[in-house]
Amino acid sequence: MKISSVEDLKKIREKASVLLSPREEGDKQDSSACCGLEKGTAHMQILTCGGTGCKASQSHLIAENFKKLIAEHKLESKLEVITTGCFGFCEKGPIVKIIPDNTFYTQVKPDDVEEIFTEHILGGRRVEKLLYADPKTNKFVSDSKHMDFYRKQVRIALRNCGMIDPENIEEYIARDGYFALASCLLDRTPEAVVEEIKKSGLRGRGGGGFPTGMKWEIAAKNKADEKYVVCNADEGDPGAFMDRSIMEGDPHSIVEAMEICGYATGASNGLVYIRAEYPLAVERLKIAIKQARERGLLGKNVLGTDFSFDIDIRYGAGAFVCGEETALIHSMEGKRGEPTLKPPFPAESGYNGKPTNVNNVETFANIPIIITKGADWFASIGSEKSKGTKVFALAGKINNVGLIEVPMGTTLREVIFDIGGGIKGGKKFKAVQTGGPSGGCLTEKHLDTPIDFDTLTAAGSMMGSGGMIVMDEDNCMVSVARFYLDFIVEESCGKCTPCRIGNKRMYEILDKITSGNGTVEDLNKLKTLAGVIKDTALCGLGQTSPNPVLSTLNNFYDEYLEHVKDKKCRAKECKSLLTYLINPEKCVGCHLCAINCPADAIEGSPRKPHVILFSKCIKCGMCMSRCKFKAISVR
Repeated sequence: MKISSVEDLKKIREKASVLLSPREEGDKQDSSACCGLEKGTAHMQILTCGGTGCKASQSHLIAENFKKLIAEHKLESKLEVITTGCFGFCEKGPIVKIIPDNTFYTQVKPDDVEEIFTEHILGGRRVEKLLYADPKTNKFVSDSKHMDFYRKQVRIALRNCGMIDPENIEEYIARDGYFALASCLLDRTPEAVVEEIKKSGLRGRGGGGFPTGMKWEIAAKNKADEKYVVCNADEGDPGAFMDRSIMEGDPHSIVEAMEICGYATGASNGLVYIRAEYPLAVERLKIAIKQARERGLLGKNVLGTDFSFDIDIRYGAGAFVCGEETALIHSMEGKRGEPTLKPPFPAESGYNGKPTNVNNVETFANIPIIITKGADWFASIGSEKSKGTKVFALAGKINNVGLIEVPMGTTLREVIFDIGGGIKGGKKFKAVQTGGPSGGCLTEKHLDTPIDFDTLTAAGSMMGSGGMIVMDEDNCMVSVARFYLDFIVEESCGKCTPCRIGNKRMYEILDKITSGNGTVEDLNKLKTLAGVIKDTALCGLGQTSPNPVLSTLNNFYDEYLEHVKDKKCRAKECKSLLTYLINPEKCVGCHLCAINCPADAIEGSPRKPHVILFSKCIKCGMCMSRCKFKAISVR
């Protein structure tokens, strides 16, 4: 049916809330005793994670197997399988959640479905082997509220991910979806909406941290016959998947937020710039746009008002530089994705020369709930200058890899050791890279640093869009800097000399150092080059590209000195600096290492100690991996 009033929205919310309320209640209360149809449970829901990560691990087959068993037992009236967005706990996926008892099953395989169905769904007995085992207590935890991974999280941008079916507009409405838009169109002036966003203290979550309300105000004040709202969904940081997960799990929040922005700024056209490598996000966004149009919530005369707004999707080819708003706009216009000098800013002259407001996915995801719950509520969360929460993609040498959302001001220590569960394999923490290629590497001395825009910048890193990669003692920090410079060189648009040539020279110096040919003078050159590029590059990509080099030079200078003076890599990651040795006391002359050496670099007679020829050795480590007597070591 067409939705033309708030009353229509309320009717849909009331109807859909019947299925959603058990999920919401399960998240609020302690896990109840295990339910089951044999125990008289009237209706049960099986939630399966439908995010990209879990789908890659066959979560779609899990859902299909449940549906087959439900059909075989003719239980369609009592059981429902719902595919949701990402639950966040990617390390333990695929995830299956049973409602109403809120049981949280982890690392489920398609073959586990029959046992869950028989034991839990029919019999009311939890399948313990599929529950999360707390590594501190070795006890099984049946629901997510009692897992360290979720305890300190506050889900605002991710509020609907893992809760609703992202392809069902009625479930979004049941969670107060589109009521914020109705409030704006029917009860507030555009100026009042802008003031509410300004009052909330929301800052752009794409990396720059510019006040969102101020950005909207600038766009609103610029008069034109046509204006645009652009959603930047070109998430390109290595290891980042925040925006993708929001679009996959809660696409209607982006549609609603863009409409609110359009109303506040006087725009009637919306564009989502999304990289083509996100097929699932694209598909769900298309479904959301189609459903909103069919219901009268998008298009002409939204909710029976004079406001008209529509959204189109534009595809990016995966260029990192197109995350910068002027390069993004050029790409949408069919031009080369290169940034331009500002001013004029896009809010003055953007897409097709018209005033254009650009925000990223996570920024937009916060808008509807700010309108619904109020600016004061949002501003009460977070730190003094950074309000609300931040979504991070926690990855690397961490036990609990996943998508997390924490209040601004949460410390790195809390994220890494409480939510993240510490370092894998009991290794020692060494560094954390925040802000992606534009960020810096922070050390143990920074662990109690509150996470917000200003403190991370002061520490030599940055918030960025939310990538957070944890490293342990086996990571070489010189190699880490080289990795990020390699990425930057590859992704630079080449428009300005500092970025095009300066970063290439920095990469060459780092490559020289990791190859064992570096000098102390090279370290001085790195510092000088980094400073020049930072001061003279055209756009944010170039200006922040030296951060990985500068932060590792500042925090791990001793490692750089080892590479250039001692020709050693303490992490044993730089192959050119490694030396493989055979211990003659342990070598039995089995000849297995020589047989497997691809460079014929090992000599020795049968049953006598062998020798590695350093002039031929290519440092591949094959000999060490094949030796059964642990006679080969590396230094």
